[in-house]
Amino acid sequence: MILRDATAADAPALAAIYGHHVLNGLGTFEEVPPSSEEMAARLAGILARGLPYLVAIDDDGAVIGYAYANAFRLRAAYRYTVENSVYIAPDQVGRGLGRQLMTAVLARCEDIGLRQVIAIIGDSGNAASIGLHRSLGFELKGVMPGLGFKHGRWVDIVWMQKALGGGADRPPSSAGLTLA
Repeated sequence: MILRDATAADAPALAAIYGHHVLNGLGTFEEVPPSSEEMAARLAGILARGLPYLVAIDDDGAVIGYAYANAFRLRAAYRYTVENSVYIAPDQVGRGLGRQLMTAVLARCEDIGLRQVIAIIGDSGNAASIGLHRSLGFELKGVMPGLGFKHGRWVDIVWMQKALGGGADRPPSSAGLTLA
C-alpha cells in the first residue's frame, strides 16, 4: 500500500468509497451519494486551496481509502483552521489505513502553517472514528445530540480538535488559507 496525492482520475473510486458510507453509515450526513463529477469538483476545490487530499493505493493500483483537509469556515479569521475527513473502502476497514492517511494529512497541514484541525464525526457511537482521532491527539470538545436525522433516527455529532504547530499559544507563521 502506498499513499499519494489524489488526482481527478481518482474521482470514480472516491465516489464509490464515499457512496458506500453515504448509503450505509452515519459518519456523513449526506443521504444521496455524489457523482464522480461532483467528487472531482470537490477535490479540485480542496486542491485549489493548497490543502492535502491523499489516497491509499493497494498493490493492484486501486484506491482503497482517502483523507483530506478542507477549510473549516470561509471567513478570514478561520484561515488557520481546517476540518478533516477520512473514508476507507468497506473491505479495507480495520487495517490501519485511516491512521496512515490521517497522519500524513496532519503532517502536511502543519507544514503549511495551519494551527487547528477539527473533526466533526457523525454518530456518537462511531467508536472507530472517535478512537482513531483520539489516538492521533484529537481532544473531545463536545457532543451535539440529535443534529441530523438519517436512516430513521436522530444522529449526534462529536466535535474533536487537535492543535498543530503550537496551536493558539503562538502567532501564526504563515498567511493561512486562501478562502476565496
